[in-house]
Amino acid sequence: MKKLLSLLTVYVLLTACSGSDDSFNNNPNLADLNFRFQVNLSLPEYNNLQFPGNAYATYNYGVKGVVIYNINNDQFVAFELSDPNHPPRSCSAMTLNGVIANCNCDDNSYNVITGQLSEGEGEYGMKPYRVERSGNILQIFN
Repeated sequence: MKKLLSLLTVYVLLTACSGSDDSFNNNPNLADLNFRFQVNLSLPEYNNLQFPGNAYATYNYGVKGVVIYNINNDQFVAFELSDPNHPPRSCSAMTLNGVIANCNCDDNSYNVITGQLSEGEGEYGMKPYRVERSGNILQIFN
């Protein structure tokens, strides 16, 4: 019985995997940049990130910048600050207003907790970046 269950599990795993990436919705407007930077939460510049519900934006990384949001001191999220629903241009660097990132080119607004479009038009949400925490250091990278 165990052998049959093992074979069934392997079969399900193999047939569930797809060799095609047709369902992957890659955003043609934003380039995949490789970068990595650290945020030391002990430094005064990042004081807001020590408390849940606060965000920090930097315009030195990513396409047009990166926003980092503290969800609950254990979970942090980071997103690209270039509006994902049109190619980057001089006005596409979004500005942060609380938990909403607003595009200066059009009326698109995005929630920086989820990255989803909250107002405006478009098919893409904000591009997420990876965040790892080790003590008081956050590593943000793509």
